[in-house]
Amino acid sequence: MLPSVSILQQIGLGVLLAVAVLWVVAIVRLLRNGRYEAAMRRDRREMRMRYATPGPERLPEPPELLGSVPRQTGPAGPPAECVELSTAEREAFEELVRQLTSRS
Repeated sequence: MLPSVSILQQIGLGVLLAVAVLWVVAIVRLLRNGRYEAAMRRDRREMRMRYATPGPERLPEPPELLGSVPRQTGPAGPPAECVELSTAEREAFEELVRQLTSRS
């Protein structure tokens, strides 16, 4: 026991350390479980491609995960919105753009 630290501080430190250890263990288990499930999905997909019979009875492919956020405009996305600015608003916006570009 440390003579300069009260018993409540020592208990608090012990509880804090125990919670930190439990948190690290939980995070490691979650990350490992996620990697394991992703590997199992990948292996299942590869085995299905390798051993599935060709033809209409072939199992459908699961959708692939997106590498990035898809574009929101275009024929598949929502229509673009446009707001008309008054002359005063347009001038204020141009002044703001000038101020921001002159700083860089």
